[in-house]
Amino acid sequence: MHGSGDVEITRVIGIEEAGEGDLTFISNKKYFPYLKTTRASAVILAPEIQPPSMPTLRTPNPYLAFARAIEFFYRPPEPEPGIHPSAIIHPEASVGEGVRAGANAVIQRGARIGAGVVLYPNCTIYPHAQIGDGTVIHSNAVVREYVRIGMRCVIQNGAIIGGDGFGFAPAGDGTYHKIIQSGIVVLEDDVEIGANTTIDRATVGETRVRAGAKIDNLVQIGHGCEVGENSVLAAQVGLAGSTSIGKNVILAGQVGAAGHLHIGDNARATAQSGIPASVDAGATVSGYPAIDNTLWRKASVLFPRLPEMQKRIRELEKLIEELKTMLQEK
Repeated sequence: MHGSGDVEITRVIGIEEAGEGDLTFISNKKYFPYLKTTRASAVILAPEIQPPSMPTLRTPNPYLAFARAIEFFYRPPEPEPGIHPSAIIHPEASVGEGVRAGANAVIQRGARIGAGVVLYPNCTIYPHAQIGDGTVIHSNAVVREYVRIGMRCVIQNGAIIGGDGFGFAPAGDGTYHKIIQSGIVVLEDDVEIGANTTIDRATVGETRVRAGAKIDNLVQIGHGCEVGENSVLAAQVGLAGSTSIGKNVILAGQVGAAGHLHIGDNARATAQSGIPASVDAGATVSGYPAIDNTLWRKASVLFPRLPEMQKRIRELEKLIEELKTMLQEK
């Protein structure tokens, strides 16, 4: 702690919008100049940053401290207790103690709902799905048949867990025969799935998202994929079928993987990268086809100059040919 500890804080907010009574933070160096102009009453900083005149909390992880500070000031509304009269629960479904089910939620035959699960309005739980204790499923999400969801998971609005994988066999006459998707989806404990994300059931076997993984909005995970522990997939990531992702992988927005490949532990792919082949553990890749990030950055600087360079090369080639002709004539 640096400075007075008596300052009153009423809100937590980003440094650009901060004013009197606000607590803010900096974890990205591009925001350092705002320290000179911010009107915030206090700031969270890393230990190596020179503290400003305002009260300062020092921590090795300012972003994590900021996230925890938000919890002191924001309390989400509590879901309604009990089972709403319009919810439909099949008599052969199993519902644990303390389950909350909102209006028009549907729990079908053979489903097993653990203790303390929250189903917001219009959720649909298909037959024989299993949902672990403390999981929260927001409105309009769908959990398909035989899907298994672990404890303390969060499924955001409109997500579909266990929809059919994209499987069609050419019939030889120009039509396609649908391949039954007989597998399942398994979400292990503490997984979060973003809004309108789809995770396809496997053709056979399973599609699995391992413990602690965080999946953003509008992500497509194809059939038979595996996402490793504590990996993060940002918005609009697409994994074609049978992609395997290791632990602690980060795929930034709009990354696409071609399928039937492996991305090693702790690998990174920057935004809009296209991954056509396996990626080594610990690698950082960019571009399409995805290559080493350092090489991609060097190459990307040259892209706008390629037409000019091509023109110069052609001029040089023409000059060389003229010189050859002159030497031959001599």
